[in-house]
Amino acid sequence: MTQTKLTDIQPKKEEKTKAEEFAKELRSVSVSEFFEKNRHLLGYDNPTKALLTVVKEAVDNATDATEEARILPDILVKIERLTENRFRVTIEDNGPGIVKQHIPSVFASLLYGSKFHRLRQSRGIQGLGISSAVLYSQLTTGKSAKIISKISPKKPANYYELHINTLKNEPEIIKETEVSWQKDQGTKIELELEANYQKGSRSVDNYLKQVTIVNPHVTITYINPENQKIIFSRATTELPIEPKQIKPHPYGIELGILIRMLKSSKYKKLKSFLTNEFSRISSSIADEILKKSNLEANAQSSRIARQEAENLLKAIKETKIRAPPLDCLSPIGSELLQKSLKKELNVDFCEAVTRSPSVYRGFPFQIECLIAYGGSLESDKPVQLLRFANKVPLLYQQSACTITKAVISTKWNSYGLSQSKSSLPTGPALILVHIASVWVPFTSESKEAIAHYPEILKEIKLALQECGRKLGIFIRRNKKVAQEQKKKEYITIFIPHILTGLREILNLKQPQENKIEKNLKEILEKSRQ
Repeated sequence: MTQTKLTDIQPKKEEKTKAEEFAKELRSVSVSEFFEKNRHLLGYDNPTKALLTVVKEAVDNATDATEEARILPDILVKIERLTENRFRVTIEDNGPGIVKQHIPSVFASLLYGSKFHRLRQSRGIQGLGISSAVLYSQLTTGKSAKIISKISPKKPANYYELHINTLKNEPEIIKETEVSWQKDQGTKIELELEANYQKGSRSVDNYLKQVTIVNPHVTITYINPENQKIIFSRATTELPIEPKQIKPHPYGIELGILIRMLKSSKYKKLKSFLTNEFSRISSSIADEILKKSNLEANAQSSRIARQEAENLLKAIKETKIRAPPLDCLSPIGSELLQKSLKKELNVDFCEAVTRSPSVYRGFPFQIECLIAYGGSLESDKPVQLLRFANKVPLLYQQSACTITKAVISTKWNSYGLSQSKSSLPTGPALILVHIASVWVPFTSESKEAIAHYPEILKEIKLALQECGRKLGIFIRRNKKVAQEQKKKEYITIFIPHILTGLREILNLKQPQENKIEKNLKEILEKSRQ
């Protein structure tokens, strides 16, 4: 009989499955690490655009900060060429400054900010802007971002040199100290980056010019890489209307968001949740919603089941609720917009309109439009189209933007401009469109184009048509005057020949001839009137 060995009865080691092997590779990705590999999503897809994006993000931050502190913005933008493709960018403002403990996170942590969860018009929202500029600088040069910030003349300025730890999306403090700074308050950031500087429609120069057109209260001192100093002066000393924060409107809420709000709300009773977490839901409106959804007013909001939340959302949609409050917006104003544009351009005609506020997905928005014609504007070319969102110029992805779609789909031939099918109109004109909203629906994180929402498209077209009608009247009147002038020139040419004929027929003397010439000219002038 064969003896069984102990090793023969031991269980065999199980081979790992493919799923278990794959599981070893799974790990979370930080937002900084994601954008480190996908920087094009933030607007850093080529060197020319990268320089513009860095300036844009810093200027947006500076303008927002000064406005919120009710300070007239004075912003310095300086670009120094270090080598052929390396630049030092310095942006300095006179804003309220940043409290010391928040400086590292504001500049060296993506998705860190104060604006994402509030509903009011502002330039920056996501908390990506300035930290993405720091990330790009770090990726292309390895240099630290240098920041100085001061919150009071009685306190010292804080100086930081920062890196972003992309694996953790956390700031790395390279240097921290207090420094002497002559300004009473403000913030200054200095970055080195690989980039390309060029002039043209998508240059930093043109961007800053457009910033001051839609921000008439801002003064920007710009020193370009050629060491030329350009001052874009403010057109007004009045600060824009300060937008107020509002609560979400119930018509803009989706089921998943409603469930999350129910679970996290500090208001424990369902009726209290409805009246306090949303705008325009009064006690009587809340009662109507609860009755339609068959839910009790004293039900625990955090214990509402998914089906009950779905019934609640359905009842909200079926209940007539007023549009959200509109004091969360801060439009430029048609008069100020015209004044600001005329400061920068010489034109023969300029008309602007600010539409009444409207709503998409529960978010208030307002459209402003300006059309300028003639003067120094070039003819026989497509019109200049200037797009803005919350007073920020949009220079890229023009064809993907609903503003462009609205302009192309407007029948400009009716208003005196020539237009081929599916293209921008042609002529010595400029079209400016601005959307102000608590939440602009950008098509990407780089905030360069606006999504095609029907409500927004409709409002833009109505604004364009309103300005277009006035442009059409101006062009037709000018054409009529030109035609009459041409007729007058023709007749003036023939007056001497008429006098010659009359002189021979009637044997006129010089005084009579002069009188007839005068009468002919008077008849000509009268016919023109």
